[in-house]
This record gives sequence, structure tokens and C-alpha cells, in this order.
Amino acid sequence: MHVPSQFREDDTQKLQQYINDYSFGLFIVADEQGIEATHVPFCLCSNGSGSPGVLQCHLARSNPVWKRLQNGANVLAVFQGPDAYVSPSWYPSKAETGRVVPTWNYLAVHAEGHANLIEDATWLKEHLHQLTDRHESGRQQPWSVDDAPADYTERLIKGIVGVEITIEKLTGKLKASQNQTESNRAGVKQGLADEGAAMAELIS
Repeated sequence: MHVPSQFREDDTQKLQQYINDYSFGLFIVADEQGIEATHVPFCLCSNGSGSPGVLQCHLARSNPVWKRLQNGANVLAVFQGPDAYVSPSWYPSKAETGRVVPTWNYLAVHAEGHANLIEDATWLKEHLHQLTDRHESGRQQPWSVDDAPADYTERLIKGIVGVEITIEKLTGKLKASQNQTESNRAGVKQGLADEGAAMAELIS
């Protein structure tokens, strides 16, 4: 990913928070067999030591891509945050010079690392608990993996393969009009807010 210096985000904690906030990612494998992209929800495990952490996900056993991970393949996980079209009409400088063009603001995080397969049923069940508990926690009647019959979940667990990615490189890009003047940034922030775009909150 091309990241000009004004758009680069190097703060590991911020990048981890972005991954947690936008955890449905794109899991990419590229090898001699070609390129494969799979859309999956991830869990990020961090020990708080400043290291990038470990990503966990699972793939359907019927998806042949997991067999390409058996030798610890190098993989890429991509996380996309808010994005929005930016109209030149929001720039006060438009009235002054007319030298403005549209652009697109967005947030993206790339996590690179080596993937390891996990087929242990206990690990897989704990992973499913972690994944569902996180997304169910704010509901009035949260669903739990344990709510389903044990024989039913055990059968389904046999149909998935766990993947653990030790993150070796995190690259973050927040393109939020940082290359514009203060007045232009304020105009973009207001324009996006008027349209209800989440991207407005990322413009300072």
C-alpha cells in the first residue's frame, strides 16, 4: 500500500484499535497457485507490550485455501475503515482560486505475517466464544455458543479450520484531508457531517 508521509499512521495502539473497530477483514494468500482473497471476521489478541499482536480467524474446511497455509505461508489481512468521497465544493479555497479537485478519504490497515493452522477442537471452540461474545455483548439477550446443543456445535467445529497469524508488519493509512489547509479541512469535516458520513469524525 502506498502511504505518503502525511497519511501514515505508525501508532501501534491506534492501528490495533482500528482492527478491533473494523474487524471484518480481507484475508489474502498469494503463492505459486495464484492469489486468493477471503472475507472473514478476525479477533486480535494483544498482550499490551507494544508488539503488533496475533490475528485469529477460521476458514471453512470446504474452502481449499487453508491447505495452502500448511507450511506457514506469508499472508496479508486488510481492514477497511470509513471512507467517503470529498467534494471540491466543500473547500473555501474553491471560491478563491478554483484550483481544487475531488478526492477520496479513507482508513485502511494492512497486517502481514505468517499463518499457522489450528485444528484443535478446544482452541476452535474458545475462538468461536471470543468472536461471538464480543459481538453479542451489547445485546439485551446475548447469544452464546453454549446456547446451541453441544453435539450440534461439535459437528460444526469439525467443518472449520483455525488460522493464527503472528503479525510481523502493520501498515496504517488514514487519509483525512491532512494535506489541506485548516479551513479546507473544516469545510470537509462539515460537509461529511452534513451527509452523516462516519469519516467526518476522523478529520481533525
